[in-house]
Amino acid sequence: MGLVARYLEENGIPTVVIATARDIVEYCGVARMVFTDFPLGNPCGEPWDADMQRQIVNMALDLVATATEPETTVAAPFTWSKGDRWKELIFTEEQPFLEGAAYDNWIEGKKRYKELKEKGAI
Repeated sequence: MGLVARYLEENGIPTVVIATARDIVEYCGVARMVFTDFPLGNPCGEPWDADMQRQIVNMALDLVATATEPETTVAAPFTWSKGDRWKELIFTEEQPFLEGAAYDNWIEGKKRYKELKEKGAI
């Protein structure tokens, strides 16, 4: 998303990115970003919390109107209601996001993709 935002900015369309992966999005060099310290996939707030989501979107709209410096990041003042346990699952040495058969299937899929790519089928 950050690369798309950069392209749009280069072509005269102002953008703001609402993101959870601050380091990755800032590395892409987006013009404006609202950072939410939430689990991946939840940049606009917690599910079913329309008030929080509305406030985050309003922060993004305000940032488009007020940012005066390139690569401006504003951190949303919200915390994930279920705590920070989700960080322990993501920021680990192993990153065990799949287990058992799901992991085996993922590895097998990677192997098939590599074989097809070597044959020029992909």
